[in-house]
Amino acid sequence: MIAVQKSLIIAIDGPASSGKSTTARLVAQKLGLMYLDTGAMYRAVALKIYRTGIELTEKSALMELLNNTEVEQVGRDDGVHILLDGEDVSEEIRTPDISLWVGPVSEHGLVRERLVAWQREIGKHGSIVADGRDIGTVVFPDAQVKIYLSADPHTRALRRQKELAARGIAQSVEEVESALVTRDQRDSSRAHSPLRKAEDAVEIDTTHLTVGDQVEKVLAIVKKQAAATAK
Repeated sequence: MIAVQKSLIIAIDGPASSGKSTTARLVAQKLGLMYLDTGAMYRAVALKIYRTGIELTEKSALMELLNNTEVEQVGRDDGVHILLDGEDVSEEIRTPDISLWVGPVSEHGLVRERLVAWQREIGKHGSIVADGRDIGTVVFPDAQVKIYLSADPHTRALRRQKELAARGIAQSVEEVESALVTRDQRDSSRAHSPLRKAEDAVEIDTTHLTVGDQVEKVLAIVKKQAAATAK
């Protein structure tokens, strides 16, 4: 067991299906830390906006919605569940419709400002592993450990297609890859908190790695950081 400081924040960033969520969740389990799925938070807010039909250009309506929205992350025996205003939406936020909708929602300045505030409040006392696209650059720029996971688009498409199939959603690899590339372009070019590797992040290419390999590489980096801090 790696001895980690109580205030430790591990930030894991990267594009969709690079292995962020699975790796972050397992690293958190092994270290006894809280796992914070920031992507799921954006998806939950996107779902609420999608359901209500509010236009992103309706600033006052969007602000009111955000002021009356509660997103919770709850750990259960079968994994982490996301609650939107008390409703378990863990499955619904992963549908293709929300995957397409979350891009423009997450680009919106009001949405990002509110969610970053929520995330920082959760991480105020440390002891978390958080994954997303701006964790090490914007949300927790002072995180002690920063990781950037990457993988080629085709490999990521195969992974995402497998995830969708497990939920009964059939899409071709070509369709999935096209959607991922589009999302990458949106995330990297958006005005607010674009997807990019933090200067002090360690990049891990997961294209040819198993989940176990990814977790071990991250744990090795955490162990190295812990040893350096102890000196």
